Amino acid sequence: MDWAIYTAGYKAFLKIEKSLSGNSVTAYLNDLDKLLAFLELKGLDIKPEEVTSVLLNEFLAWSGELGMSPRSQSRLVSGIKSFFRYLLIDEKIMLNPAELLESPKSGRKLPVVLSVDEIDRLIAAIDLSKNEGHRNKALIETMYSCGLRVSELIDLRITNLFFSQGFIKVLGKGNKERLIPISKKAIREIENYLLQFRNNLAPLKGAENVVFLNRRGHKLTRVMIFTIVKNLALKAGIKKRISPHTFRHSFATHLVEGGADLRAVQEMLGHESILTTEIYTHLNREYLRDIIIRYHPRSFQKKAQKKSGSS
Repeated sequence: MDWAIYTAGYKAFLKIEKSLSGNSVTAYLNDLDKLLAFLELKGLDIKPEEVTSVLLNEFLAWSGELGMSPRSQSRLVSGIKSFFRYLLIDEKIMLNPAELLESPKSGRKLPVVLSVDEIDRLIAAIDLSKNEGHRNKALIETMYSCGLRVSELIDLRITNLFFSQGFIKVLGKGNKERLIPISKKAIREIENYLLQFRNNLAPLKGAENVVFLNRRGHKLTRVMIFTIVKNLALKAGIKKRISPHTFRHSFATHLVEGGADLRAVQEMLGHESILTTEIYTHLNREYLRDIIIRYHPRSFQKKAQKKSGSS
């Protein structure tokens, strides 16, 4: 009974205190369900305050035996830590058994990034003879110009377009608003879309203020944006496995490559921690390494290419 009561309180805490989205709340509760399944499997009928750090480490080892990847285990650890932190804040427990729980070590996977040329090719593949072509060009330019999450793109409001000041306002994770500079090219494409396509639609109730709509006046879905990007990549002959989030990665990487301050990039992306943004410095180092290998006269790869060419 204690678990049900604490879980209900935890759910309210995540929604009200942490202002998490429905999907995020569900993910955290799923982490807790895995712990309950483990306790049931071991035949342990214990209260949340009776869970020990030893037991939690056994739980983590068990999740690994099930074939859960280090990345998924790290996510699981985060969820379990969040639950016991809530119990501590709510004074349901005096000591936090998850405090020293460590995530398994795993290599940090660098995200896929498009070059400027590949982005230009992808945009050039848009069929502007179709009405939705103007919309698709505007939304791609907006994602790349502003580094938006998909959720921020599909929820973008007409009243949050401050083109005369060169900014847009978006609602990010945790319902946090932020102002983002927008390029003149993206502004031009959005204005063209609003004039050529959006103004000819009759938005459905609730979508009157939404920028990007489908032909029936509905707000676009995440799946629709994903489909648009995949189809354009196919038409442009881009072999990389990309998604809408790839434009966000490309936005940040190109800024860092150009010498942008990491704190400024963090602010524009809406990252809570600078550590999240630092992955783009790793990407920048990969880019520099590739340039050196390809072009430096003392590069081993360059020598090997010359040698093979002369043989």
